[in-house]
Amino acid sequence: MKTLQKTILALATGSLLTVGAQAAVNYGNGYTGQPYVGAKIGQFDNDVSGDDPTAYGVYAGYNFDPNFGMEVEYVGSDDADLDNNAGDYDTKTYGAYGTYRYTFPNTALYAKGKLGIAKTELEADFNDGSSDSVSDTGIAGGIGLGYAVNPNFNVETEYAMMDSDADTKLLTVGANLKF
Repeated sequence: MKTLQKTILALATGSLLTVGAQAAVNYGNGYTGQPYVGAKIGQFDNDVSGDDPTAYGVYAGYNFDPNFGMEVEYVGSDDADLDNNAGDYDTKTYGAYGTYRYTFPNTALYAKGKLGIAKTELEADFNDGSSDSVSDTGIAGGIGLGYAVNPNFNVETEYAMMDSDADTKLLTVGANLKF
């Protein structure tokens, strides 16, 4: 397992381990930190000549207060066709982000921004039996809108960009559960 993958796994594990400790953390304003897990689906937009693959992902995070938090995610894709029936390719990203949420007054609607680091991997299998892959780590970020259906369940839409050789962009819709 590579270093970035180990780091992301450690951050996700640490986030989940804080579940039992959330009652012990009080920031003086009545807010205690809150972990969450979620799933998302969407579409990758890569700098590849071919179809854009469908994206599936999972993420976990921890809100330190109502505005600031951290998040880790993994998003993979199905196989997408390359142009001229040359073969197919898939995309994977692993990311760790700092997050900021702004809740619009008197509503359940919020805006979300995230900035961090992500690793992007593209693997192509060609019809002639050869293959190729690209892997790059760089700055990544995203913006989105969310809606708190109830205090423990949110739905979100997000647009993210990864600074990689493949110029990867990702548009997703997801949901998360706080506990």
